[in-house]
Amino acid sequence: MLTLESTVLDALDLQLLSALEVNGRASFSRLGAVLGASDQTIARRYRKLCAEAGLRVLALRDPHVLGEDQWFLRFRCAPDSAPAISDALAKRPDTAWIGLASGGTEIVCMTRPRGPGDHDELLLGKLPRTPSVVDIRAHQLLHRFYGGPAGWSRKFGALDDEQIAALRPHPAPGSGPARIEPDDEPLLAVLRRDGRAPYPELQRATGRSESAVKRRLTALLASGAVYIDIEYHSEALGYPRAASLWITAAPGALTSVGRALAGHDEVAFASATAGPSNLVVTAVVRDTAGLYAYLSGPLGRLEGVQHVEATPFLRRVKQLTYEAPGR
Repeated sequence: MLTLESTVLDALDLQLLSALEVNGRASFSRLGAVLGASDQTIARRYRKLCAEAGLRVLALRDPHVLGEDQWFLRFRCAPDSAPAISDALAKRPDTAWIGLASGGTEIVCMTRPRGPGDHDELLLGKLPRTPSVVDIRAHQLLHRFYGGPAGWSRKFGALDDEQIAALRPHPAPGSGPARIEPDDEPLLAVLRRDGRAPYPELQRATGRSESAVKRRLTALLASGAVYIDIEYHSEALGYPRAASLWITAAPGALTSVGRALAGHDEVAFASATAGPSNLVVTAVVRDTAGLYAYLSGPLGRLEGVQHVEATPFLRRVKQLTYEAPGR
């Protein structure tokens, strides 16, 4: 189990962060009742997390549930052009988790195209015409073992099972058909900016009654088509380093290795992929020594792992949202 190593956050901050991963729209009073603090205290801690840990709460479509494609892209490019290319990618609404890696000569990016046209426009249109991009490798994500609604902060064990059960929204995710209708777009546009947007704001954006908005959002969340996610700076918890791991496992061991990876404390994301490697992992660690300890320890001991390529991030450009440098 991970331990908090922070000079700015304490145990209650970590509990609140974990609680928001379970239910990002829970009221301050509900959060306080579960965590044993007043709603005023929770509101203050929430503002503290936003200011000091970069906390953002927002709604995301779940491509895994909706049956939509997701890709991890690796771009090798000239070092002096990598920051500009990564910033241009970060401005796109269909990208996330962008990092500069390999000393600044590689960009790692997740893309979630809404349709074939979006994917073709990026991979067959814009990027190949960029002179500084010398190599593009695209890895389609085939099966998610960890990530999405399952957040990394829960690996700190800050909440017990009773607290998690008390926070979970009702009905539980997984009930009802998973689909997003055209009429849902105005609702999701607001929640994509602020997952805690109050119902009167959602009512104004959609033109629906407040009760209709509540019913529709409850249905979207219950189906799993949409989930409330959080982003934050892992360095605020004492874990500033991250790396992408491109793992090749024996085909017969792919599922067992993927499930084992999902249980590792260091793993924030794990998926089976198509491409030269068949697993991609995002590992979050305290320092370079922590990355070595993970590679040579828990990962190195996994039966069925044949090859690992590690690409440490020099800089994380975008998680779920992006703010241009200097703003």
